[in-house]
Amino acid sequence: MCLAGNASPSAIRSTSYCLPCEAQVGLLSRLPLGALITPLGGLNAGEGPPPLCKDSERVDGCGSCGASMCPPMSWQDCGQRFYCPFCGKLNEVAWKHYQPTKGVNGVRVDADHRPELSLGSYEVIGSQQEPAALLLAVDVSASAQRGGHLEFMSQQIQAVLSSLSREVPVGLMSYDSRIHLYDLSPELSRPHMLVIADTEELQLPVREGLLVPLRDCMESILSILQVLPHITGDHEGCGGAPVELPIQAALAVLQGLKSPGKLLIFHSADLMETGDTNSSSGLFGSNKPKSVFQPSEQSVSLAKECVSQGCGVHLFVLSQQDVGGAWPGHIPHLTGGALHSYAHLQGELDRDRFSRDLRRTVETDFAFRAELRIFVSKDLRVSGCYGMFIPGPNPAHVTMATLDRRTTLAVELAHTRALDEARGAAIQTVLSYSLQTGETRTRVHTLTLRCSRRLQDAFRNFQAQTLLSFYCKKMYCSVLERPLQELREELQTDTTEALASYRKHCSTSCVSAGQLVLPRFLRALPVFLNSLRKSEVLLPGLRSSIHQRLQLRCCVLAMDPRSTVEHFYPPLLPLLLSDGGGLSPGEPLRCTAASLQPMGLYLLHPPLILLLWVGRQVPACTLAQLFSAGCFSSLPSGEIKLPVLDTPLSVYVRSLIDDLSERTLHSQKLLVVKQGDACEEELQRLLVEDKSPNGGASYADYLYHLHFNSVRLLQ
Repeated sequence: MCLAGNASPSAIRSTSYCLPCEAQVGLLSRLPLGALITPLGGLNAGEGPPPLCKDSERVDGCGSCGASMCPPMSWQDCGQRFYCPFCGKLNEVAWKHYQPTKGVNGVRVDADHRPELSLGSYEVIGSQQEPAALLLAVDVSASAQRGGHLEFMSQQIQAVLSSLSREVPVGLMSYDSRIHLYDLSPELSRPHMLVIADTEELQLPVREGLLVPLRDCMESILSILQVLPHITGDHEGCGGAPVELPIQAALAVLQGLKSPGKLLIFHSADLMETGDTNSSSGLFGSNKPKSVFQPSEQSVSLAKECVSQGCGVHLFVLSQQDVGGAWPGHIPHLTGGALHSYAHLQGELDRDRFSRDLRRTVETDFAFRAELRIFVSKDLRVSGCYGMFIPGPNPAHVTMATLDRRTTLAVELAHTRALDEARGAAIQTVLSYSLQTGETRTRVHTLTLRCSRRLQDAFRNFQAQTLLSFYCKKMYCSVLERPLQELREELQTDTTEALASYRKHCSTSCVSAGQLVLPRFLRALPVFLNSLRKSEVLLPGLRSSIHQRLQLRCCVLAMDPRSTVEHFYPPLLPLLLSDGGGLSPGEPLRCTAASLQPMGLYLLHPPLILLLWVGRQVPACTLAQLFSAGCFSSLPSGEIKLPVLDTPLSVYVRSLIDDLSERTLHSQKLLVVKQGDACEEELQRLLVEDKSPNGGASYADYLYHLHFNSVRLLQ
């Protein structure tokens, strides 16, 4: 399907691998033209990392539009000039990079030795800048002291620092209603605390010693962490400080030293509302979703400062309150970070999750100060870009504070004029960023696509999984401005009209009125889009809190295509044969309650949670091997940690859960759901082929509705 010299689908994939030449033909399909971009996408099996080349040694790209050199650039005049497919201009080749061409296709003689001339992905090594710092901010307010979290938290921070590279610059601060900075200069006999009481106009008293390589300040940080649990917070009755305060202080530190960084905030006090917030759940059913989903102006302003500095914020909320309208997750997610919340950190399960989340956050490689430019063929334009970032005036130019290998954006394309069927189309992404070490890199991905004047060719090359991810990102961004009901109706209308158009223009055989006709690669699209329509973001459930809705939207917006598909159609794995005879290595089952047998064990694993369903008739010996439980009635339900047992079933299930958890950047809760138990409502929300507890239609009903309306459109 893809031509030679293309980037891997793990980096860039198109909604259709054959674009319609005419805009009117594209509109007939009713399906969007676009691409999913994962600039640092993980490698598929058998793929190596993008080859590296030095900036001074690579052949320069287009001097008119700024696109990087790539295989779609066509050579002319024996290699003296090349044609840029992104702007249509001819460029002269610098004399130091000139090489002649050979053959009728005009390929340069050195093409096989230069990644930029022959490969769809490559990376350019740039200059050296300041390395990225790790900043830790710990809440030491009076309410944090009462919570009893500080001692455990300090121990975990000490443990994770011991495994970190000694070259990483590290800074430490604590805060209540004031900011406490620590001078970690190795010349000092002990670290000095610097207290900033005036937080309205935050000015740093010193800059030296606030960020020090870990090898030079490890002992100082450990000594501070040991003392932190015993520091007296601000006066009783003061609830602490908003989480924006340590972010402002961290920005001041990083700006003074011109460094990007990763900020980890450990907030134990009750959350304080800032800006314009509204915690009324009734707003979810109103025509004003903007007042719920959109962050306050203060949050956006602070997030923009973080993006400019290259500071990713990771917030660990340790209080037991329901976050509600004071949701603090906008800034972390808008900066490429994350929000981790723990309701009862005293429990063993919460502590285990905290430890895993902290370690993964510190050890995960991030790109800092990322700037993404998107180039498309001169007869196309980028009409929209959707994802977890702050939109700018130009959708083809996106800036991000940090991103990881899973961060994915959706790009929407539109025709400016007819495409050339012989020449095809091209999409290029150029990501400029810096590593943890401070080395700057530029990663280039290029995808070439066929073009056709026939609508049937476009339909046959649409991809259901890519379309789901595209629609998800577009709709979840649109909730800031448009009513939820309008978005759900738009999804249904697009799908209905796409089915009618395919039936009318592309069906090659005579079919009866009652027969459903779908393109080969779009057969899963109705079930995918039905799941999206009745998701908690677009169709609020009765028990969905604002915190859950906001958190879910932000997490899903940043997901890569694979995780997005697993979120909207979770894999349902059988762990036990229906006759109780042993482990099942079978394929995932259909995501419906009809797949669950009373004698079976099943693991449902969307990216954000793990559910282990236990049937009533599972043999007692099986329960003993996995849970160390004597019978079904004595089996605990809800969040648990599986006991470590030396049985084949226990080893198999725990190994499977560990493998699934490694795919995510955050730890997953494991919920045991017993057949007939009250916890089954959580499972029912995820069985997407069935009718949803919040009123969403089943897949069978939705498919019938689509088919009925699409046939009616043709009458």
